[in-house]
Amino acid sequence: MNKYYFKRIAFLFVVAFVFTACQSGSNKQSKGAFGDSDVASKVYVPPGQYDEFYAFFSGGFSGQVSVYGLPSGRLLKVIPVFSVDPEKAYGFNEETKPMLNTSFGFIPWDDSHHPELSQTDGVPDGRWLFINGNNTPRIARIDLKTFETVEILEIPNSSGNHSSPFITENSEYLVAGTRFSVPIPQKDVALKSYKENFKGALSYIKVGKDGEMSIAFQILVPGYDYDLAHSGKGKSHGWTFFTSYNTEESNTLLEIGASQKDKDYIAAVNWKKAEEYLAAGRFKTFPANYAHNTYSDATHSAKSEMLKEVKVLIPEECPGLIYYLPTPKSPHGVDVDPSGEYICGNGKLSSDITVHSFTKMLQAIKDDNFDDEVDGIPIINYEAVHAGSVKSSGLGPLHTEFDGRGNAYTSFFISSEVVKWKLGTWEVLDRVPVYYSIGHLMIPGGDSKKPFGKYLVALNKITKDRYLPTGPELCQAAQLFDISGDKMKLLLDFPTIGEPHYAQAIPAEIIKNNSVKYYKLTDNKHPYHISSEDEAKVTREGDNVHIYISSIRSHFAPDNIEGVKVGDKVYFHLTNLEQDWDVPHGLGVMGAKNSEILVMPGQTETLLWKPQRPGVFPFYCTDFCSALHQEMQGYVRVSPKDSKVPIKWSVGDFEE
Repeated sequence: MNKYYFKRIAFLFVVAFVFTACQSGSNKQSKGAFGDSDVASKVYVPPGQYDEFYAFFSGGFSGQVSVYGLPSGRLLKVIPVFSVDPEKAYGFNEETKPMLNTSFGFIPWDDSHHPELSQTDGVPDGRWLFINGNNTPRIARIDLKTFETVEILEIPNSSGNHSSPFITENSEYLVAGTRFSVPIPQKDVALKSYKENFKGALSYIKVGKDGEMSIAFQILVPGYDYDLAHSGKGKSHGWTFFTSYNTEESNTLLEIGASQKDKDYIAAVNWKKAEEYLAAGRFKTFPANYAHNTYSDATHSAKSEMLKEVKVLIPEECPGLIYYLPTPKSPHGVDVDPSGEYICGNGKLSSDITVHSFTKMLQAIKDDNFDDEVDGIPIINYEAVHAGSVKSSGLGPLHTEFDGRGNAYTSFFISSEVVKWKLGTWEVLDRVPVYYSIGHLMIPGGDSKKPFGKYLVALNKITKDRYLPTGPELCQAAQLFDISGDKMKLLLDFPTIGEPHYAQAIPAEIIKNNSVKYYKLTDNKHPYHISSEDEAKVTREGDNVHIYISSIRSHFAPDNIEGVKVGDKVYFHLTNLEQDWDVPHGLGVMGAKNSEILVMPGQTETLLWKPQRPGVFPFYCTDFCSALHQEMQGYVRVSPKDSKVPIKWSVGDFEE
């Protein structure tokens, strides 16, 4: 058995190498898509005009979200989420440090994979963007009025939060499946006891009216690896589908150990049935320890709360809660078409795309058409739920999205291509090469009830020979295709911050008119805010010095400060007095062991500085704000620890 799989994997990699080499050679010798004079006009956005779509890309190991305009491919913003960001002082200023609190303490990094837009009636609505943290299991919410992270919820009883945070059609729930099964609750056990002691957890996170998240319940499941998910829509609303692999429950060399069986499973969860069990009290309360971090636009500050328990449903005690659908081995994506009828499983080691029928699944459940059971979870007969297969479509299918016109598009990692096929007939309609090794693909609204269509973005892992070399590592990249016609047409390559895994896009019109331009000073509830230069001051509370400082084009108030001593903790509470769009001010202080702060109009933020030696130290505005930006500076005099120099400050003729 093992020799067979070694040979199969080796064969696939040889094919992939030859295929990629051929693509690379042909690419260098031909003009490709750019030989078409019409291509440039389709991606050109004239100066002063806007892109048609916002596209939100996961940052992978950067832990961030990047925002691009489509069709231009222009980078508009990087939104800090799970990683500290010195450009915006996220995780450096005192206000946002609590956002990165976890049960492990302050964690300034994560691996972000899957952005997910909020939905109303199955259609992206532009209110919020959610994204998962894979390493320390978390889900974050970004407010699309401000393009800032406003909430992060840690997920307990989980490890490797990969099948996350896929949303239900009215934003009732986000889901979070565990990629790495672990002992639940955690305990010290021998690794060889995997099958006896390791379990998975499927978490359902309730999304409140204002977007605030809470863990509604978790489902304890066998110790497989749960990879991706999508919730049903239309007729399948009320269900969620998770891919799983390693049903062998191996704990070493999974490339071999988790490829023994011909099929793994898609877990089908009836979350409306789960709600019934919760209401009836059919749950267990497990102890837990996890952080819930929220940011307030009123105080411009975050707070962190530690929570201590979760509700857990046990499938053996909750009949009808969850079923397993056999699907070709090592499936990655599980994707539900706009009607909610078809459930596409993408087995990475299969050359076919397997499609299941939701209607047939319900009938099989009604008929008790099960082959087996594991931990109280019935395994539905494969033929009873199978709708059809797209045969010999490529090598390494990963992810499928839909254009709303009855067509599906699947990425193939090994053969580096996108294949277009017809729902219902399973006929291949078109295929295009991508450069190279595509992971996910994205169609605007392509996982919703009403895709916006028009474009497809391929998110590629490798870019050899596509761009100027930049040392041992080359940039990751995306490719934009026009899918408005019968044939896919390459329009654009553009680099992305790394590593992009998935993206979502939405028409700009849905979001742009709701964008906050500045914060009203009258609404500022920050405990250290000031409303005018007249309120600027410096106070001492023991070794803590608080500087209430304002900024406006083009000076600080105060800009001369004395009486600070070595060993003090100096808090610069900077309020930006501007009330105009796109006029932030920054503050950098010589010797500070963190980043500058960047303060939006009407906001207050705090930089903590601990002077280490006597002297005079400058501070200055880090964000170019006016013709006299260079003049926007000040000084702090630092005296020895035992000095008697009193606190004193001034700006112009204003003096205390």
